[in-house]
Amino acid sequence: MGTIEVKKVLALVPELLEVPYPRIWASYDKEADVLYINFKKPSHADDSELTDDDIIIRYEKGEIVGFTVLNASRKRREYGHGV
Repeated sequence: MGTIEVKKVLALVPELLEVPYPRIWASYDKEADVLYINFKKPSHADDSELTDDDIIIRYEKGEIVGFTVLNASRKRREYGHGV
């Protein structure tokens, strides 16, 4: 990982520290353009909801265990972190 990539990741630190979960795992499927964010491993969602902006919120026993962000690259542009 080069210096530029490290700086990009480190720029996320202040935001990540504000997330109210002690652990966060993320993976991105570039081919499907889907970002998976999990707060619990293993998580076994027993319910989910799809928001109007293509985000699936996954629940286990009423508690959020993760998000699935569909069309993730478009979200990056929408939130001002253009490609």
